[in-house]
Amino acid sequence: MGILNVTPDSFSDGGVHGDSVAVGLAMGRDGADIIDVGGESTRPGAAVVDVATEMSRVVPVVRALAAAGLVVSIDTRNAVTMRAALAAGACIVNDVSGLSHDPESASVVAECGCLVVLMHMRGDPATMAQFAEYQDVVGDVLSELSVRVAAAEAMGISRSRIAVDPGFGFAKRGADSQRLLQHLERLHVLGLPVLVGVSRKGFIGTLSGQPVAAERFPGSIAAALWAVAKGASILRVHDVAQTVQAVRVWRGLAGLE
Repeated sequence: MGILNVTPDSFSDGGVHGDSVAVGLAMGRDGADIIDVGGESTRPGAAVVDVATEMSRVVPVVRALAAAGLVVSIDTRNAVTMRAALAAGACIVNDVSGLSHDPESASVVAECGCLVVLMHMRGDPATMAQFAEYQDVVGDVLSELSVRVAAAEAMGISRSRIAVDPGFGFAKRGADSQRLLQHLERLHVLGLPVLVGVSRKGFIGTLSGQPVAAERFPGSIAAALWAVAKGASILRVHDVAQTVQAVRVWRGLAGLE
């Protein structure tokens, strides 16, 4: 899954995707199976973007990429944006709130019959740091994701259409994210595909000693390969070509190619 932030203030690449459609097409050529289009930054402390602005950013990009034959996911917490993006050709909803932010979002996903990624987060991007307190971060995330999955099923979303994301960096300190990744296999008890989004995250900067987010792609690839070895089904990444090459080599050495 290639990350396409159509925003001016992403933590890693805000403002650099001036021609977002061209960037998305390039990600597809580089081997991304999914292009994840987002119009609202969810970095810690990010300002809320109004829905009209979010839609004006993402819908034209979604439409163009889908028309080119790419599989597109819409990274949004807002039901109106979900509906518009799905109508424009997106086939996956990737919601950092696990369909808890907007009371209409679960209904949109259920009605449209699309796939959905439910991410773990406490609070919202502006407040999540204050909720990063865990007894057992892996067990707590697993329990809270189970609640979100059950809520989605209760709204008519088939379990076969759900993937989960433990939400690295969202209401988690660096040590929490590190422990989650170390014990990722525990999430497989849910019986659902697991999406891992650790690309350029702060804990990789801490482990690698690299303070500049855009320069963390070697560390991000190392973390991605660890996640694959732990059973991740989807990698959400900035550096598509480099990650695809690394995963192909890993799979070849593992006898999976």
